[in-house]
Formats: sequence, C-alpha cells, structure tokens
Amino acid sequence: MTHAATTRGREPAQRPADFADMFTPKLVTVLREGYTFANFRADAIAGLTVAIVALPLSMAIAIGSGAKPEHGLIASVVAGFIISALVGSRFQIGGPAGAFIVLVAAIIAQHGYQGFLAATIMGGIIMLAMGYLRLGTYIKYIPNPVTVGFTAGIGVIIFAGEIKDFFGLRLENEPGALLAKFPALLAAAHTINWQATAVALACLAIILGLRRVAPRFPGMLAAVAFGAVVTWAFGLPVETIGSKFGGIPRSLPVPGLPDISLSQIVQLIPAAIAIAVLGSIESLLSAVVADGMTGRRHRSNCELVAQGWANIGSALFGGMCATGTIARTATNVRANAHGPVAGILHAVFLLAFMFLAVPLAAWIPLASLAAVLAVVAYNMIEKDHFIAIMRTSRGEATVLLATFLVTIFRDLTEGIAVGVVLGSILFMHRMAQLVEVTTGESIIDEDRADGETSERTAYEPQTGGDLVVYRIAGPFFFGAASQVSLVLEQIGAPPKAYVLDLSSVPLADQTAAQTILIFAKKARAR
Repeated sequence: MTHAATTRGREPAQRPADFADMFTPKLVTVLREGYTFANFRADAIAGLTVAIVALPLSMAIAIGSGAKPEHGLIASVVAGFIISALVGSRFQIGGPAGAFIVLVAAIIAQHGYQGFLAATIMGGIIMLAMGYLRLGTYIKYIPNPVTVGFTAGIGVIIFAGEIKDFFGLRLENEPGALLAKFPALLAAAHTINWQATAVALACLAIILGLRRVAPRFPGMLAAVAFGAVVTWAFGLPVETIGSKFGGIPRSLPVPGLPDISLSQIVQLIPAAIAIAVLGSIESLLSAVVADGMTGRRHRSNCELVAQGWANIGSALFGGMCATGTIARTATNVRANAHGPVAGILHAVFLLAFMFLAVPLAAWIPLASLAAVLAVVAYNMIEKDHFIAIMRTSRGEATVLLATFLVTIFRDLTEGIAVGVVLGSILFMHRMAQLVEVTTGESIIDEDRADGETSERTAYEPQTGGDLVVYRIAGPFFFGAASQVSLVLEQIGAPPKAYVLDLSSVPLADQTAAQTILIFAKKARAR
C-alpha cells in the first residue's frame, strides 16, 4: 500500500492558531481577498438599509435606558464604526442594544451618566483583557436556556418600562422594580393622554402591518416619521424629543474622560463587569447568528477586542455602551452585504442623518419610540423557543425559569449567575449518570486440573473469588465520585485482591483520586 493510500483517509494536521490568526480583523481578510466596486456597491446598499433601521432604534434604546437620544446615536456612529473596522465577524453590526436597557438604566440611576460612562470605559478594558487572554472561547459554554431566559426577562422589563410613554401617563418618579412599577402605573392611570395613546397605537399598527405586507420596508422608521409629522401638523399635546431633551445636536461632541473620582471607580467595578459580560455574550450570540445565516466562522477573541475598543471610544465621545446587535446584523446579511465595509458605511450614513434630520427629530413623540421598543421587547421574548425548552426537559426548564424570574424580580447579572450555576449543576448531574461501575468475576481460576491459571473476560457480578475486577467507565469526576464510592463499598466477602480497571475513564479529577485512595485504605485494612 502506498503512502498516499495510507494517509488518504486522515485529515492533514492543523497548525495551532497564532496571534495573527486570532486577532486579524475580518476587514483585513476581506480586503486581502480583493475588493471590487461591485462589492462596495453591495456594502453601500446594505449599510444604508441598516442605518435606516438603526436610526429609530438607537434613539428609542437610549431613551428607554434613561439617557438622551443623542447618546444612542453617538454609540451607533462611533462604536458602530470601530466594531466594523476591528470585528472578528464579517457581517457584525454594532450599536446600543435592547439587552442593555435594564442594566444601563440601573447604573445611571445609581451613579449618574458620568459614572455610567466610566463604567463603560472600564467594561471596554475588561473586554480587551478577555479577548487578549483568549477567554472568548469559553463564553459559548453558557447554556442556551440561560440566554433565552435572561433575554425574555429583559423583554418583559422593557415592555413594562414603555407603558408610561405609550399611554402618555404623568408619573414623576417611576419605580424601577417591576413589583413596585405596576401599582404606580395603575395609580397614574387617570392621567392617560389619549392623543399619545392614539399615536402609539397607530405607530404600532404601521410597524406590524408593514412587517406583514412589506417585510423589507423599514417599518420602524416609517412609524417614527409618521408620528413626528402628525404631531407637527396637528400640534398634538404630547411629549416629544424636543420638549423633553431639547432636540438632537448636529455634530459629535469633543471626546474627553468622564468626570468622576477615584472612589467612584472602585464602586463602579461591579457595573463594569456586568457591561463586559453582557456585551460579550450579546456580541458573540450575534456573531453565531450571522455564522448560521452565511456559513462563515467568526473569530471570538477578535470579536471581544473590537467590542472593547468600541466601548472605550463610544464612552469618550459621551455615547452609550455598545455590542453586536442581532437584529441589525441579520438585516445586514439579508441586505446582501459583502463584508465589514457595510457596517462602516452604516455608521457614516447615521452621522449624515444626525446632520439632516435634526429639525424633524425634535417633533418625534415619545409615544412613537415607545411603540418601537414594545416591538423590540416582544421580539426579545422568543416564545416558541421558550415553550420548546419548557416541554423538552424538566432540568432545562428549571434553569430557564430560574433565570427568567430572577432577571425580572431581582437583577440581570444575578439572573445570569443563577442560570449558569444551575446549568452547570444540571450538566454535572448528567455527566455523573454516564459513569458505570461493573463488577467482574474472579479472574484467577484455581480449579483447573492442570494447576494453571486462566484469564477470563466475562463480567458477571460475583464476589468471594481471589481476584475481583471493578471496571469504571465514563468521566470519573467529583459529580460521580459518590456514586462510584457507593458501588465500591457494597462488597460482600472481600477477596484477596482487587483490580480497578480505569481504561475506559477519559478523565479523573482530584476527588476521583481521593475516592480511589480511600477505597485502597479500606481494602488494606480488611
């Protein structure tokens, strides 16, 4: 047989990925492939499409987070540009995300907007460290029920937070906690603004109607534009961006560091970690979705590095924290983008919109943006996926519900932590079930007439022989140690010697070693 024949069935050995392989941005990869005018035209059309979608979302997410609308636009422009330039996913679009609304609102309420900017910069530094330490690979181990649970919980909280603006209620101090929010909203029900409610319902109908009859048409932008035109034309007495925030600036602010003290930096560490963890999870989820739609593969550690620099850059210009956004990334893919240039152009188009749409933006009613966020919140609650998990596995349903309920009634980061811990326990329990201990019969036969011994291979439960074999199969780790120890303890008349066959054990940890040591000591004592 020739050498070629012997190696044909084997894959060639892959060299380990080096620094350049992991951290080269996809933009560089695309340009190396050869970038033509046809590619640029495709990216320009896709970038314009995504910018039209991102314009109302950026303002709505910022307002829902307790920030100003320009803070969301700045994040989409600055962070969106940096993410697309440095990202490890070919089609990723960055900007403010609905998943951040609850977290950002809590940070701003506790530390003010300057404190939030500092936490965003710190979160960006943590993301850089995670990326350069190559920790992006491990984020994929977060169980799917956890991600479904906390995104559904965020969706519920966002929806509850938009009830006030949707109905135009007059409520000075709206509680942040969900259990306290609903009584306060009911108490303010008599202040309902019917004009604002009508505008919100009309915008909601436009978004849902266009989604059904013309899915590719930017329904959210059409709804927001409709609300602004109607409010301006009829002089409706509803709260607008102009009346609440004074409009939107025509240019980007001068970059600078946030005004905080050293003691505040220490207090902001938990918030920074939360921003880094949530941003990393959301961006890598978005990259996975893009991979599934295109058949490409992203570079997870490069992705985190891009998100880190993007958050630092956005905060220096006064913008919100940003991450990869699933909806805008999916829109980019559907618009037939060729590569990261589409994301860069999306940021440029948004900057142009800031200059051109300032007079109209002042007339945008908050009720219109509430309708936009209501749709975003509904989309975040993946009800089909939620129900499927509930029906499939009792253990995964427990993880899902625990994450969902803790996120709603306690805190987002606590919800993720509880979900990951429960998911890990469930995984360890399942792995422990794979461990088997087989008791073999005595393999020394002293009854043969010729006086010689023979080796037997049958594994039938039997004790009392001179030499008994225990064959352990499966991952022998701390989750299975008690089960293995229990089996080893259940011995009748002890034999003269034992054999522990570990040839089918792929891994053993310190607890497993301690279990074997205890068994050996007890056997020796007998």
